[in-house]
Amino acid sequence: MVSAEPEGATMDARDASGSLDRATDDFLAARPQLFGIAYRVLGSAAEAEDVLQETWVRWQNTDRSGVKEPAAFLTTITARLAINVAQSARVRRESYVGPWLPEPVDTRHDPQLGAERAEALEMAVLLLLEKLNPVERAAYVLREAFDYPYKQVAEILETSEPNTRQLVSRARKHLSAERKEPVSPADHRRLLEVFLAAAQTGDMQVLENVLAADVVSYADGGGIRGASRIPVVGRLRVSKYLAAFAPRFWPPARTRWVEANGSPAVLVTAGGNPVALLSVDASEDGIHRIMWVMNPEKLSPYVTSLSA
Repeated sequence: MVSAEPEGATMDARDASGSLDRATDDFLAARPQLFGIAYRVLGSAAEAEDVLQETWVRWQNTDRSGVKEPAAFLTTITARLAINVAQSARVRRESYVGPWLPEPVDTRHDPQLGAERAEALEMAVLLLLEKLNPVERAAYVLREAFDYPYKQVAEILETSEPNTRQLVSRARKHLSAERKEPVSPADHRRLLEVFLAAAQTGDMQVLENVLAADVVSYADGGGIRGASRIPVVGRLRVSKYLAAFAPRFWPPARTRWVEANGSPAVLVTAGGNPVALLSVDASEDGIHRIMWVMNPEKLSPYVTSLSA
């Protein structure tokens, strides 16, 4: 558990030295980046919003007269709170029913979600980051997605600069070991189109051609909606699995092309209600990860954002 308060912060509810209007302006200016940091560390938009709410409360109650860089101060609070939430979320997710997938976000209006770079936003990357401990995750996000200097990341994480470099290095190695170089956006879209058509018809031959040998299909129903409670692994098993449920799943369904986490995705509805968000992770070898977000608690906010 890390301290959520930057060193030297003084809590004073009266805030005699600064105006609430200025505090609000500073917070709103930093908010997109703060959300981007919390979301990448947590993989949950709902939990990220809770972190930002707590950051705002603490910012209101801080003696802001000694804060020279509000954005840096707010970033420190947000990152530390996110780490603490991630540590407790890890325990909760151990009892999660079935595979856990990140909560998708609509990135049409902000493709990078407040970041300097687009790293650590794709669903597959967030899924892999979940396997790291929260401090490693935060170090990677701050450095790779937001381009913070190692010295500043070390200060935020309350550790040394050499240790920070090791944290980021371990995260990079984990990702490079688990994920091959992704294809271009155009090829990604093409592969998803071919996969969708084959999945809808249960075409085993096309499915086997488009899937990588080590493909894994994850279906996150959260115990609320019927979905496979264990990942399906391997080209042949995944192909058979998709072909088996095609006659039941697809006939009443309608599909809509959308964008989620910066990549093409397919929203599947039935009777006007969302039932799944389909996205994939692909390399030159084919599709490696198929991700079906079916948990209504994750789907509903995303679908709402599409019409906002």
